[in-house]
Amino acid sequence: MAITFSPCILFSLYFTIFSIFLSKSIDGFHTKRFVQETKATDNTKTLHFYFHDILSGKNPTAVNILKPSGGSISSFGSTMMIDDALTDEQDSNSNIIGRAQGFYSVASQSELAFLMVMTFSFTEGEYSGSTLSIVGRNPVMNDVREMPVVGGTGKFRFARGYALAHTVWFDASTGDATVEYNVHLLQDGVSSVSVSSQGYTNTYSFLFSLFLLIISNSCASFIEPFSY
Repeated sequence: MAITFSPCILFSLYFTIFSIFLSKSIDGFHTKRFVQETKATDNTKTLHFYFHDILSGKNPTAVNILKPSGGSISSFGSTMMIDDALTDEQDSNSNIIGRAQGFYSVASQSELAFLMVMTFSFTEGEYSGSTLSIVGRNPVMNDVREMPVVGGTGKFRFARGYALAHTVWFDASTGDATVEYNVHLLQDGVSSVSVSSQGYTNTYSFLFSLFLLIISNSCASFIEPFSY
């Protein structure tokens, strides 16, 4: 004998099969696009500039904000707040490309070594509006010091690397100094748009499945008896 199903059951069956294929197609498309756009695209960059730490004059760019009782600015614990100019040439009057903002503290009792916590904020050129952050130990009596780059913003998002500092000029009477920086960076390319698309796809799939469940439950209460 022929088996017949109610229109509601057939509708639910077809709708479910169609939704499964549609959901797989949408998820597969977005997943594939997400993988393609976030494929590792490591980029290496090297930046070269000069850092001018000025303690003297009417408008110093480095000021002492903490000094131990009875000590000097080179005593353990002494801290300097800075807003130092960054230039593309060694001459302090050359083109300013940004500022080094933050502080450094004498962090060693046995040698002159600073803890550097600062951000290079670029205001000119290709990287205008972008920043790099440095946190590390700086034994200033060494010819070349290496400090880690811990992150960045703008064109330096997801950046990591290291900075090499070399003092090219120092005035012992004032404490003023010019330091050459070579910063080596590695960046990973990641598309935030694709991440959002993936999130939207998952949300749509969930809402679509919830809709199907509601339809199925509604139809279940109105199933017509089938005959043989």
